[in-house]
Amino acid sequence: MNKPTSHPTSLSTQSNVKEASKRRLIVGGIGGVALLGMVTAFATAPSTEAPHLELQTIVETLATPATAPISSEGATFLHEELIQRSDTVSSLFNRLGIADREALEFIRLNEMAQAVSRQLRPGKTVSAQTSESGELLSLYFPLNGKDSVLTIRRDGSKFIASEETPELEARTHVKSGEIRSSLFGATDAAGIPDAIATQLAEIFGGDIDFHRDLRKGDRFSLVYETLSHRGQTIRSGRILSAEFTNNQKTYQAFWFSNGNNKGSYYTAEGKSLRKAFLRSPLEFSRVTSGFTTARFHPVLQTWRAHKGVDYGAPIGTRVRTVADGTIEFAGRQNGYGNLVVVRHQGNYSTAYGHLNGFGTNIRKGTRVSQGDLIGYVGKTGLASGPHLHYEFRVNNQQVNPLAVTLPTAIPLEASQIARYKAAVTPLREQLNLAKQISLATAE
Repeated sequence: MNKPTSHPTSLSTQSNVKEASKRRLIVGGIGGVALLGMVTAFATAPSTEAPHLELQTIVETLATPATAPISSEGATFLHEELIQRSDTVSSLFNRLGIADREALEFIRLNEMAQAVSRQLRPGKTVSAQTSESGELLSLYFPLNGKDSVLTIRRDGSKFIASEETPELEARTHVKSGEIRSSLFGATDAAGIPDAIATQLAEIFGGDIDFHRDLRKGDRFSLVYETLSHRGQTIRSGRILSAEFTNNQKTYQAFWFSNGNNKGSYYTAEGKSLRKAFLRSPLEFSRVTSGFTTARFHPVLQTWRAHKGVDYGAPIGTRVRTVADGTIEFAGRQNGYGNLVVVRHQGNYSTAYGHLNGFGTNIRKGTRVSQGDLIGYVGKTGLASGPHLHYEFRVNNQQVNPLAVTLPTAIPLEASQIARYKAAVTPLREQLNLAKQISLATAE
């Protein structure tokens, strides 16, 4: 084997070797054969010199459109304010932008206009139209307990007051709630008016005793109307549909009108919810003494039967008849004090004792309808305090009014069922929406 011939290395060759040493060598092998390769890495760096940008300023003059000064002479201003708890007529006028001594004097002296100072109910919305200087041009003041508005208008140098009945707009509301302590507590929390809460109890009052049957966790959903004028709620309307779950049993009610502005509440199947007798002669109260054959009488200081139910309530609380009927007795009778006895259909009658006074035209022979005012809670006769003594009688014998099975009213006729079910469909959908809103709130 010949040895390889060695040659002297030139300067150029040395330079190439030095350059090659700067490169990275990768060595590997396949089948015992060594492989040698070279990899060269390249990179570029941006220039550090900023590009030259030429800036140019352009100034352009815009023409101003011709304008004329706005005159407020003859302009009127509309103000709207909620009455606050501490309001007087003067403080309300200040917030309404009214600076008019003549208007204040008119309200003080005019008999009709005096309703403004007498009916400053918190939460009521009052609107006024004034001049730029605060001169009152017109005032719109909703009257308590009426679907009417007191209007005061300026007519030259004087004022004119009138009571107007505005055209009311019906608005539908969908609400739900849950009983925590009381019905009114739950409706207050849900923002439901007291008048609607009372209707709710009356609708289901034949099936649920709202004095003793409510339980924590009971739920309700309802669709109801309010009547508004100029965007302000004037009063509550009626419940259109409702559902109440009491002690895990669910009741439903749907309003249905027969076309002559009269109507009633029915179940989804068309069964009337209106009982021939209400469960209670008072809208809301507490039972202070139940039906029993032995009770210690607080006045006589002896044990005797108590064949009725006592409802504790303040003197003057309204007492209503529980069913249609005829006044059989109205006057004073022994330990009952002031007493009203109403004769109903069949062998039924009811008695209301210890009354403070009687309703208008309540005397023997007068016809009364369910819910009519017949008297006021008092403490006449053998009564230790203000309460209503209520008796339910069958064949003139007292029975427990909280346990007796009450007859129902007349159901829908067969010819009305189809129209009723068609009317109920949208109400049921709204009621389902109310329940979904309640579920979402709870979650």
